[in-house]
Amino acid sequence: MTAKNAFYAQSGGVTAVINASACGVIETARQHTDKIANVYAGRNGIIGALTEDLIDTGRESAEKIAALRHTPSGGFGSCRYKLKSLEANKREYERLIEVFKAHDIGYFFYNGGGDSADTCYKVSQLSEKMGYPVQAVHVPKTVDNDLPITDNCPGFGSVAKYIATSTLEASFDVRSMCATSTKIFVIEVMGRHAGWIAAAGALVADQGIPVLTLFPEVEFDQDKFLAAVKAKVEEFGYCTVCVSEGCHWPDGRFLAEQGTRDAFGHAQLGGAAPVVANMIKDALGHKFHWAVADYLQRAARHLASKSDVEQAYALGKAAVEYAIEGHNSIMPTVVRKSSDPYVWEIGKAPLSEVANVEKFMPTDFISDDGYGITDKCREYLYPLIQGEDYPPYEKGMPKYVTLDNVAVAKKLGAFEV
Repeated sequence: MTAKNAFYAQSGGVTAVINASACGVIETARQHTDKIANVYAGRNGIIGALTEDLIDTGRESAEKIAALRHTPSGGFGSCRYKLKSLEANKREYERLIEVFKAHDIGYFFYNGGGDSADTCYKVSQLSEKMGYPVQAVHVPKTVDNDLPITDNCPGFGSVAKYIATSTLEASFDVRSMCATSTKIFVIEVMGRHAGWIAAAGALVADQGIPVLTLFPEVEFDQDKFLAAVKAKVEEFGYCTVCVSEGCHWPDGRFLAEQGTRDAFGHAQLGGAAPVVANMIKDALGHKFHWAVADYLQRAARHLASKSDVEQAYALGKAAVEYAIEGHNSIMPTVVRKSSDPYVWEIGKAPLSEVANVEKFMPTDFISDDGYGITDKCREYLYPLIQGEDYPPYEKGMPKYVTLDNVAVAKKLGAFEV
């Protein structure tokens, strides 16, 4: 059988370790040239496939590809672009097949979260509906940790480590100043519907920090919350609040909602921290500081979790191995065998059971008062933030790689997205 080319693309919000998955895909493909001739990457994600803006990763040196493992964010560019159903937008699917045919692409690796799993699942169906065989494998990635079946998602462990560390350090600062100055610190973290990242902030309670965590899974009760803040300040002199961007009122409105929506139709969030901080100031009069972790939490490769980096690479590697074995429409997963000591292995799940399914924080991971985490949650979280995997440093700063990203010559006409 003649070797086919592979198409790899990054999707959605990038992470500290998505490039480690890219490294795993490309290095593994280079070890199987009898099956995969070359890997083409989509410039800016799936849009690169639609516009035939392909990157020839074969033009990158082995050293540069290896350096992706310790470089944050998306080395080939990402996008928020969701393909509609085949019936609703046949034009785009026909274009994908046209591009794949033109460049002899027989493998499709899509690296992203829930929406990209849905896209990958749809592309996997193209081989049946449009007569062109493509092995489609989804490579999991999401800081929100909300993909089903897999124990955790690459990107989450590093964000969790960053948030736990940053919350701890800022809390030490407030503790130092609370006698005469700031008594409240509020940090806002990502997590639209699932409170996994916020839960990481709650880990600081294990080091004696008075912390209240606001989860998307728990409806916000203003009076109850303010009473809890008052009690913490009276007992400790200060209080830290870790609020998820998805924290919402009983009627479903987000505390942070801005009134706009992204390309996937999701409400644009960002602003829960000042809402909560000013709420406390108005009710209790305490001086506050607040911060929105925003891009800092997902780009912080300098503080990446070692287990997260290793799993990100392993899942990229497994995606290629599964594809050349003939598997289609699947996602490699992390299977936890033990928490202490932490032991995991690679498994796989059908995309039909992954696409458009969100995994929320289990009820028994959240404390009875709704503001903390249980020991079961701690047992789950701590292994995911274990270990350090520092990038190389030069002149005091991390030494990251910027790829050449040489374009593949186009063979087709222009296409508007």
